[in-house]
Formats: sequence, C-alpha cells, structure tokens
Amino acid sequence: MSRNDPKARMLDKARALFWKKGYGVATMRDIARAYGCKPSNIYNYFSTKEEILFEVLREEMEHLLRPIRHLEHESGSDARDQLSQLIRSHLRLNLSYRRSGKLLFDVALDHLSPSRRKEIVAMRDHYDRIIRGVIRRGIEQGRFRPVDEKLTGMMIASMITRTRMWFHPKKGVSVEELAEFISDFVLNGLCVPTGSGR
Repeated sequence: MSRNDPKARMLDKARALFWKKGYGVATMRDIARAYGCKPSNIYNYFSTKEEILFEVLREEMEHLLRPIRHLEHESGSDARDQLSQLIRSHLRLNLSYRRSGKLLFDVALDHLSPSRRKEIVAMRDHYDRIIRGVIRRGIEQGRFRPVDEKLTGMMIASMITRTRMWFHPKKGVSVEELAEFISDFVLNGLCVPTGSGR
C-alpha cells in the first residue's frame, strides 16, 4: 500500500500506538484520535482491532521477506555474500521502524485468531528457512564451519532484533556502519579461515 493511502496511514498510527501503549491498552478510539478521524471512520477499513494488528504484523513480515525471498533457492552465489545481504536487509528494516513500531510477535500473537496466527507464524518460519538455508549452503560450499543451522539462525536474528532496544544514530554509529559491523562479526565467527581446508 502507498503511505498516502488512508488504510496505510491508519496502520502506521496503530503500529505506533501498539508499541507505545501496548496492544491491550490501545483502543480503536485511540487509533482514530491519532489519525484525526472519528472511530466510525476506522471501521470503514477495519472491522476489529485484531484485524489491524494482523495487518501490522503481516505488513512487517512482508517487508522482511520481500528483499530476501530469492535467497531461498539461489545456490549459484557465495553464501557469505548472501548472509551479508540478509543481515543488512533485516537490520535496515528493523531500525527503520524504530520510532513508529516494533515487531510484536512475543506479545501480540496471542491476540490473533488461530487462522491469523498461523499465517504470521508461517511467514516467520519462511524467514527461518531462508536464513538456515543460506547457512547450510555456506557449510556445503566449505565457506562456513559446520554449525547448528537452527541455533545459528536464531542467534543472528535475535542479535539484529535486539538493536531496536539500544540503537540511536547519536550514539556515534550509523545504520550502515552497524550493518557492516554485524555482518563482519557473524562472518568472522562462521567462516573457515583461508588456507585451512574444509
């Protein structure tokens, strides 16, 4: 959706409120007030607050997956470059929402209906498959040390997500500098030293 679309702007306001006040506390009236309309206008676009939460989560997951989907089956390039691309893409997205929202999985999934929760979890699982596949590819290419793909993928994703809690450009590092640091940090831990063989 275009950010000029009323529905998209309502989602932006809701995302900020869910992060600031908590999903359970924020009301449809709060969202309407933040958007600058009557609550009845919100219902022209969303039937319930749960639907808004679902759309917020689905939109964020789609933003996360879109730039890395091709990595799931891209076996021809160096896994080091693929993992670096994935880390950089995830970090940029993670910090671009810092002021307006947050990935709400840990607290919000319980508020979704089973069918909607299943859809969001499936998207999260897709991300996990991509990062684990890249790590596996690196091991098969002899680029990465043999590691637990699942544990390594979770640790990388957790490290990126955690940056929301402390990052601020006034702390002396830019998003791009941080992306380079994390990418180098991960690759230095995973990569087989040059000349060491497999």
